Amino acid sequence: MCGRYAVTTDPATLAAELDALDEVSAPASQETEKDVQEAAASDTGDTATAGRRGPGVNYNVAPTTTIMTVVSRHDHDDPDSPARMRVRAMRWGLVPPWTKDLAKAPLLFNARAESVAEKSSFKSSLKGRRALVPMDGWYEWRKGTGADGKPSKTPFFMSPVDGTRLFMAGLWTTWRPKDAGADTPPLMSCTIITTDAVGPLRDIHDRMPLIMPSENWDAWLDPDAPPAEALLAPPSDEVVEAIARREVAPLVNRVANNGPELLAPVGDRPEQQTLL
Repeated sequence: MCGRYAVTTDPATLAAELDALDEVSAPASQETEKDVQEAAASDTGDTATAGRRGPGVNYNVAPTTTIMTVVSRHDHDDPDSPARMRVRAMRWGLVPPWTKDLAKAPLLFNARAESVAEKSSFKSSLKGRRALVPMDGWYEWRKGTGADGKPSKTPFFMSPVDGTRLFMAGLWTTWRPKDAGADTPPLMSCTIITTDAVGPLRDIHDRMPLIMPSENWDAWLDPDAPPAEALLAPPSDEVVEAIARREVAPLVNRVANNGPELLAPVGDRPEQQTLL
């Protein structure tokens, strides 16, 4: 699974790196007309505008947080224009369009790659609303037994060996309150796709987020065509070999803790082991 991660860039910088439109800093252009029209009718709720708050650097990103995503969409006033990459703010935790009560909606922060095409909450988004979720790395907890004989969970941080950024496969959709006015923006929400862990990553957890290599971005983000089944396959050994892991302090266990110290190896040991 993927329930926590860290990101140390801002929307403007990310947009510049990707030559994408920054729609976090300019939220008025976030939705196309098609996006708005497809938002479902549901009950009212103040959280419908939560996705409008711009995300920032966050060392302990948790579900329901407003996060950065990357999508590819046509201009709403020129649907025949080429689709262009855009950085958008979304709630982490996909809210299906038919949801009636946002407060009671299931927390769909992960979607399993093996069943995403069949699940009603995800299959529509898989056809044309796919996203990338940028991150420096993700946290996972390895189960074990403590010195006292009781079950324990040890946190680890997985990140690229070369210090570059990861982009995870995601899905997104829109939701609107039932009694919202025409000018009320919909809530944009997303989920991160997970797959079977590969190689030594299985020593930490049996699941991992689905890493999307840059050579597959265009095909994954294409809003006009469903993805090839191969794009949902677990990452290759080559991709996994570029990921390092290190044990980190239990500080990450509390969502309220947030700072670069969360990424420090336990005991300040250089434990970024390359997974070969």
